[in-house]
Amino acid sequence: MITFGAAIFDMDGTLLDNMPLYFRAFRVFIERYGLQPPPPSEAARLIGRRQSDIFPALFGRPLTPEEIARYSDEAAQIYQDMLIGVTPLPGLVRFLDLLERRRIKIGLATSAPQATVAPTLAALGITGRFAAITLGDEVPRGKPAPDIFLETARRLDQPPDRCVVFEDSLAGIAAARAAGMHCIALATTHSVADLHAAAPDLVVADYDELLRLMPELAGGEG
Repeated sequence: MITFGAAIFDMDGTLLDNMPLYFRAFRVFIERYGLQPPPPSEAARLIGRRQSDIFPALFGRPLTPEEIARYSDEAAQIYQDMLIGVTPLPGLVRFLDLLERRRIKIGLATSAPQATVAPTLAALGITGRFAAITLGDEVPRGKPAPDIFLETARRLDQPPDRCVVFEDSLAGIAAARAAGMHCIALATTHSVADLHAAAPDLVVADYDELLRLMPELAGGEG
């Protein structure tokens, strides 16, 4: 049984199955600049990483911080224009409700650019549900380094071994493990086999399945 005092969520692919939406937005961005899409293996490696890692890989050259900020804002606007009708992963809102009733602290740790975080949470109807939000650009190193999860745990005033991370990316699972935290993987972005190979504590399709398999995580609904 996993016992914990804080739940730390990634955003994209973890709160909602929006990676196809991001891929469409990046396809628009890539076509706009006449870039070549990265091969599948490189694209998979970039999932969950910071904008400062992604854009130099897309352009195939080092970029200045100003260029990264400009391209990030542009790609974020393309994504926001598509952000209509998205829904939380099945069982997410129920799970958040259960965590709050159990007085378990809830944090968000995402590599997504700041410009997309508030619109995504608003579209899901879960603005204000997180006691701490940490962005990838707020820590020295991005996933798979543990910095973002350790900083979120600090903000939630919980030791790492009392935190469970919810992630969909291989880089995120590695970061959670490096932070000394439990990790539950959502099978939205990678195959179940690939996720198991990254060694999370559990792999589930969504939060409904999580609560069916491990209702003790939220102490039940009674």
